Amino acid sequence: MIVSKIIILVLIGCLRVVKSEYSLKFSTNDITVIVDENKTFNLLLNGFVDEAVNVTLVEAYDGLVDLNPTEFLITKENQQNQDESFLVEVVGRKAGHLEVTTEVNGEFNDKNKSLFLRILVANASSIIYISIVIGWIYFVAWSISFYPQIYVNYKRKSVVGLNFDFIALNIVGFILYSLFNIGLYWIPEIQAEYASRYPTGVNPVLLNDVVFALHAVFATSITIYQCFTYERAEQRISVTARSILGLFLAVILISMGLVAGDVILWLDFLYICSYIKLSITLIKYIPQAVMNYRRKSTQGWSIGNILLDFTGGLLSMLQMMLNAYNYDDWASLFGDPTKFGLGLFSVLFDIFFMLQHYVFYRTTTYEEIPGEDVQESSNSDVQEHS
Repeated sequence: MIVSKIIILVLIGCLRVVKSEYSLKFSTNDITVIVDENKTFNLLLNGFVDEAVNVTLVEAYDGLVDLNPTEFLITKENQQNQDESFLVEVVGRKAGHLEVTTEVNGEFNDKNKSLFLRILVANASSIIYISIVIGWIYFVAWSISFYPQIYVNYKRKSVVGLNFDFIALNIVGFILYSLFNIGLYWIPEIQAEYASRYPTGVNPVLLNDVVFALHAVFATSITIYQCFTYERAEQRISVTARSILGLFLAVILISMGLVAGDVILWLDFLYICSYIKLSITLIKYIPQAVMNYRRKSTQGWSIGNILLDFTGGLLSMLQMMLNAYNYDDWASLFGDPTKFGLGLFSVLFDIFFMLQHYVFYRTTTYEEIPGEDVQESSNSDVQEHS
């Protein structure tokens, strides 16, 4: 009899534990609202509560939005179903961005992604759509910017005038960029490392980033194939470029060793790859600019690549400035200038290349023929490669 009573009490206790199990989450973790307009999201409850549960929404900054309500008291008396939804209204008051976290029964949920919300408050919805259109335009411009050079090489059956250092740095940079994007977009283990390090962060890699990087590797590989099959005179990768690439390779191998020794994570390795890519972006234009200067000509090198790159870079910076205005987020430009600075650096180099092509070396061409002296001629032939 005593044993039976104990079993019954244990079963009742287990039922009470099961009954009291519940989970809370937001219906979305990201929401965009326009100033003086409103949107809604839901606090979702799954399971039954045994004791009163008090949920408080905590805004990181005051004055950007109005939340209504900001507190919920859930008890077993007022709970009607196992799955319930509590509506929250968001009214935009001032452009900016903020994070909304929660306190449940007075305890702060700092690592609970399901109870975390990012709110973007925009000045105008029209700017959002303009920004999206601009983003696709510069994505297309950058994607097709590789092909004018491929066409020029094919038409001339020669790569004389195209700097091999630029191509070597470009392919290495895009391979590393592809590794970074593939790792964060497709590999669950690396995604888990990112989520662990940045519990409330958003994965920075989108599908179009992966597609662009892989396409860049493909298109640059075609150019490299042309460098092996077409006339190239005495051109080769310089000792300086080989030394730089050797240094990058050493950094990569050391980083892989540190990963193998559990000193750093694969996520850290991918970030090192991205830093090398940024370094390459800063220096890759220099060899071609110096080569054009020494030859006093841009023949054999496609201006179409630069015009498309200039268009993409200019639109990329325009998009960043529009977004900074729309979300009152000028710190994204001036507080962390890396992305904007790299875009500006590329655009300035593009302008210099256009000056070389259309102004400085407009009236002369350069043709290097194996076994013969350097030939200079008037610009009657330049129009063919403009």
